[in-house]
Amino acid sequence: MAKEVSHETSQGAGGEIHQRTEIGSRGEWLTTDQGIPVSDNQNSLKSGARGPTLLEDFVLREKIFHFDHERIPERIVHARGSAAHGYFELYESLSAITTADLFQHKGGRTPVFARFSTVAGGSGSVDTVRDVRGFAVKFYTQTGNWDLVGNNIPVFFIQDAMKFPDLVHAVKMEADRGYPQAAAAHDTFWDWASLMPEATHMLMWAMSDHALPRSLRMIQGFGVHTFHFVNAKGDVTFVKFHWRPALGLQSTLWDEALKLQAADNDFHRRDLWEAIDAGNYPEWELGIQTFDQHFADSLPYDVLDPTKLIPEEVLPVRFIGRMVLNRNPDNFFSETEQVAFCPANIIPGIDFSNDPLLQGRLFSYLDTQKSRLGTANFHQLPINAPKCPFANFHRDGMMQTQIPKGRANYEPNSLAEHGEAAGPREVSSGFTSVPDRSARDEQGEKSRVRPELFADHYSQARQFWKSQTPNEQSHLVSAFVFELSKVKLTDVPARMIGRLRNVDEELAKRVSSGLGLVLPPKLQAAKDAIDMDPSPALSIQKNLKPTLKGRKIGILFAEGSDGAQIQDIRAKINSEGGTVFLVAPKVDGTKLADGKVLKADGQLSGSPSVLFDAVAVVLNEQGTKSLLKESAAVQFIADAFAHLKAIGHTSAARPLLDKAGVIYDNGITDLDPTFVDAAAKRSWNRESKVRDLA
Repeated sequence: MAKEVSHETSQGAGGEIHQRTEIGSRGEWLTTDQGIPVSDNQNSLKSGARGPTLLEDFVLREKIFHFDHERIPERIVHARGSAAHGYFELYESLSAITTADLFQHKGGRTPVFARFSTVAGGSGSVDTVRDVRGFAVKFYTQTGNWDLVGNNIPVFFIQDAMKFPDLVHAVKMEADRGYPQAAAAHDTFWDWASLMPEATHMLMWAMSDHALPRSLRMIQGFGVHTFHFVNAKGDVTFVKFHWRPALGLQSTLWDEALKLQAADNDFHRRDLWEAIDAGNYPEWELGIQTFDQHFADSLPYDVLDPTKLIPEEVLPVRFIGRMVLNRNPDNFFSETEQVAFCPANIIPGIDFSNDPLLQGRLFSYLDTQKSRLGTANFHQLPINAPKCPFANFHRDGMMQTQIPKGRANYEPNSLAEHGEAAGPREVSSGFTSVPDRSARDEQGEKSRVRPELFADHYSQARQFWKSQTPNEQSHLVSAFVFELSKVKLTDVPARMIGRLRNVDEELAKRVSSGLGLVLPPKLQAAKDAIDMDPSPALSIQKNLKPTLKGRKIGILFAEGSDGAQIQDIRAKINSEGGTVFLVAPKVDGTKLADGKVLKADGQLSGSPSVLFDAVAVVLNEQGTKSLLKESAAVQFIADAFAHLKAIGHTSAARPLLDKAGVIYDNGITDLDPTFVDAAAKRSWNRESKVRDLA
């Protein structure tokens, strides 16, 4: 029977408290990496109290050695990420079109690990910058790991992987000065972009509100490329993958995003972690667009072109399952940082297309993981290891953690005939590459060319513009104006506007006017744009869900506020699936009208309204009078109004709203049921009252 653990507590020379566990007890002993118990983790071994530190102190050397090597190279792109564990659940069997393990049985669940990220910034950059978001999912299937590695935008900047290093070099910090961090608003990016007409469609998305998400729980995801499904007969179906958030799309405003960078650098990371921690599990539906070669040939663009999408109105998305993220990582480094995604990780039933950007990614990602994780054995890390059995003849190498037994490290071998283990063998049901049957892609001599339809760089960019609401179009224009205003190379803005004239004349004129430029000449297009019907699915605002589910509401109160009103609002918001965050001038305790003391979740100056989706102001006359002197309170209201959020208020709080410049509309309500309804959406009609739209 184990002895009861006893502890010895002592105080160091600096007043710090040390606790030691009795060595003979069964306890949580602190040890070296070799399992040697450590008796003192506070002091290095010295020759006398004031003498030199001795080289023989192996405890010190090991501890410092590990600390000095804690960091590994960060990802070149997508360095800042957040992730979670969960599962994928299938709605219906897809066995008719694919043999992929996870798509066979209705109701079947497959473990997943999903990582969301920004693209341009380093691992220490902020969450809320204007940027593309990575959306990568590792499916741990029974026939191996499948990595669906994409973005929250369905298209990309370039058509061929040959241009990827140039794109990243251009958008990253400028080589000579090391800034700006995590921003495209600078010379080198726009110089490159304005010289690359194929990037135009992606620029429309990147300058839109899709690049300013409210939450990682409220972004879409796309596989971007066209892939193949393969059934048991070997028949091939083209497929494009879509993730759609259960909470719906929602974005922030540009001014709001800037202020969030000051209020909370970790806004998206914190939001994802806290939602899962509270049991409000994020959820996405997985949708597919499937089609055959005949349909592909009928389109006015090439399905192998990653700068193009297939509008949902042309080919509806079929939703086949859902992903639920229900567990936060146990250790950020071991899981979120060490997870190694690779588009080449596919399973039987799924195959690649000849998309030239995808083809380059198949090489690049594997090469990157070796550079980051230092070994070809990175697949043995727990977060990367398959959850199904795996066996091969790969041997040795740095950080080998497996211990293969026997002599069989080659194939074929005849060791089984001699009573020895022969090792794994090929299986007829294993992965088989699909023969290229593309009618459009005529096989000929190898050459460095692109298909003719790849030259249409503007038709879908025009469609995207026409699909936005007037507010969204204004945001898009403002983004172009802001980004190009940061460019010091004088010919670049004019060149970019010349490109935009191929998209839409109004867009080009508004950007030109915003920069104070004379409208430059239209740049010749390699292929004239065609007019495509607007696609409402491309708009955030046209698809917003008026709901409080997943939203956070800030309640501002002070001395003398009505506790019953606060509790009533909290109950109504919680019943609709929202969460409440209490804000007060004093965080640790505020005396209410009934004499009770209520503790706030955050102090006023550190909890600006940009953190919330709507706000309620529960003040009496005395509380209002005191907050009229607080600039943080006035700004709290002013920002909520400027960011088009609902503001519920007591009648006594009106002087505070007036001082903040509030103009009353349907989004400014009393503290009654109308506030809960208003809080479920933004007041887009207010925008023209608070700013000049570009």
